[in-house]
Amino acid sequence: MNDAPHYDVIVIGTGAGGGTLAHRLAPSGKRVLILERGGFLPRERDNWDSTAVFVKGKYRAPEFWFDRHGREFPPEVNYYVGGNTKFYGAALFRLRPEDFGELRHHDGISPAWPIRYEDLEPYYTQAEHLYRVHGRHGEDPTEGPASAQYAHPPVEHEPRIQRLSDDLEKQGLHPFHLPIGVDLDQDADGRATPSSVCIRCNRVDGFPCLVRGKSDAQVICVEPALLHPGVELVTGAHVVRLETDPTGRTVSSVVARLAGGEEARFSADLVVVACGAVNSAALLLASANDRHPQGLANGSDTVGRFYMRHNNLALMAVSREPNDTQFQKTLALHDWYLGADDWDYPLGGIQMLGKSDAEQIHGEAPRWAGAVTPDMPFEVMAHHAVDFWLCGEDLPLPDNRVTLDGDGRIHLALDESHNTAGLKRLRHKLQSMLGHLGMHEHHLLDHSLYLHKGMPIGATAHQAGTVRFGTDPASSALDLNCKAHELDNLYVVDTSFFPSIGAVNPSLTAIANALRVGDHLLERMG
Repeated sequence: MNDAPHYDVIVIGTGAGGGTLAHRLAPSGKRVLILERGGFLPRERDNWDSTAVFVKGKYRAPEFWFDRHGREFPPEVNYYVGGNTKFYGAALFRLRPEDFGELRHHDGISPAWPIRYEDLEPYYTQAEHLYRVHGRHGEDPTEGPASAQYAHPPVEHEPRIQRLSDDLEKQGLHPFHLPIGVDLDQDADGRATPSSVCIRCNRVDGFPCLVRGKSDAQVICVEPALLHPGVELVTGAHVVRLETDPTGRTVSSVVARLAGGEEARFSADLVVVACGAVNSAALLLASANDRHPQGLANGSDTVGRFYMRHNNLALMAVSREPNDTQFQKTLALHDWYLGADDWDYPLGGIQMLGKSDAEQIHGEAPRWAGAVTPDMPFEVMAHHAVDFWLCGEDLPLPDNRVTLDGDGRIHLALDESHNTAGLKRLRHKLQSMLGHLGMHEHHLLDHSLYLHKGMPIGATAHQAGTVRFGTDPASSALDLNCKAHELDNLYVVDTSFFPSIGAVNPSLTAIANALRVGDHLLERMG
């Protein structure tokens, strides 16, 4: 395949970063090649089956990484067109303006970004409109200014969640509608209209959407991009290394292992890596050569370092009355995002999860032994479950890092106990309110199927930070346009570029940044 055509741009990866970037470049008339390690996710009944998705992990990549002690674990990664957005909950939050500045936490400093909230704000608005985010700016007192309202109204709360919202307001708090990317049209009662793509079902969180109602990168970006004549997609193309010209300043070849096992080389004027924070770092490290002995873009020794993935808790409370909610993921609370009256440091955010069902609760049963009352069968508990996601900031530490061993296998070192004090306080805040919120006070159970059976290191859904951007080549790998300091044509546009992660889902920031970098690339290519 040495006579393969030369492209203007190669984009490696089709998730929130790569898929969005390809969409931005597609109308330009340039030749764009998208390489995706996986194929299209099969549309089948198991897409919506709790046992298949959560208990058996049917769609998770059949691979293992290694922790700092050399123990293998299954990471929460999915290799399909659309990347991990096929399985995300589509909660599309902006970082708060304070997240772009230096923030002092209990265990250290969350560093400032080299750009400000105002620099990304226009792209946040574009990202919200592109990904069909439903929400209402102005409800959340911690959010920054928005140049335009969401294009779609918030997803209405169902009765039990509306009551929860009302009860939180009675506590003096400020619950708001969670911004979520769905292709939903609602009638006056909040129900899906007959022509709505999204049907407001209970399969929103962690499941791929069988009816294409969730705003994932395949549906929103990749498929529309492929309608343009200059855009091509090769699936089953696992990029294993990038080769440079003799000067070491230019990526000359992208080397991929194809589905049949053979290697193929592709070339382009510009090469964009968007494989996810762990795999992007691994690719750069695997591409070491004489000019770049520590890996591409790694003269600063920062590639692979400063890995972040949030400090998360998935919790299930038990409501005194039944919870008949189907589409539960409609509410969030940020009153303690930046601190509390009894705590000077950020705690993080609370949001709703997708609704638990009996299969998920059966999957948790061994871990809950003794923690629940024996007179409440699991089916009854599932009917009364109210599910929360608590998200605290994970600080960038140089020793939380991705490395490769001699066989090219991924090792992920992670201090899982760092900066967790705020999250514990956030849990206590929720626990102390349960009685006022119509819940059993003593039933706040760890719902760890969302966190890979209690192995925090396996919960890599919010991975970020391994190829950070900055103004100083001595302490960062990328410049402000996410171009490698040391190479003229190499860019990275997934969540790798984050210098800090805040305490909200990182997807919208990755999408907004991909649009920003896309505009830079269009200008560069003329």
